[in-house]
Amino acid sequence: MGERILLVEDEEKLARMVELELKYEGYAVEKAPDGRRGLERALSGEFDLVLLDIMLPQMSGMEVLRRLRRESQVPVIMLTARDGVVDKVSGLDSGADDYVTKPFAIEELLARIRAALRNRGDGGGRELLTAGELAMDVERHRVTVRGQEVELTKKEFDLLRCLLENKGRVLTREALLDSVWGFDFVGETNSVDVYIRFLRSKLDDAFNIKLIHTVRGVGYVIREE
Repeated sequence: MGERILLVEDEEKLARMVELELKYEGYAVEKAPDGRRGLERALSGEFDLVLLDIMLPQMSGMEVLRRLRRESQVPVIMLTARDGVVDKVSGLDSGADDYVTKPFAIEELLARIRAALRNRGDGGGRELLTAGELAMDVERHRVTVRGQEVELTKKEFDLLRCLLENKGRVLTREALLDSVWGFDFVGETNSVDVYIRFLRSKLDDAFNIKLIHTVRGVGYVIREE
């Protein structure tokens, strides 16, 4: 197979057992013992799937997942001793692809891994966002216009992604702040206006296109002309 799997798990014996089973099945495995290290490695783009425990030191699995989903759609299967409906719903709503409750049979975990990797291979329409001649490869964190790559900062990328995911729908500044900067952001809504100007300079102006439209008194929208 050769797919690379990141295992974020602080229970050393369990992590070692899962690692050995995965390697036996032909996967390449890297382990991370805490949430912060797990997030750092997951964001590297080097992995085909992430196995993520919820109860982790330094940063919870839910927080790792939330931050990871701002930049990557790599498949994530949550591992946890919790079996409550609320926890499952919270994980799936936060962007997890699947959920396995401890203790689990290794055969079940392997089957879920195979399913998640198949779904990723199918694309599912999740990884490529387009508008006119612009294309965003979410997984590779890459934006092109007419095949020419455009260099964007993380915040510019996140803002453009939010607009593309809601193409044709007008988003208020407040909605963009919540989605891109987070609910705990402390600052002015004109931060959105500033980054919209950055995007227009790098996209609309640079390529003589008109993608990002202002709806006065409301917010912004991407429309294809």
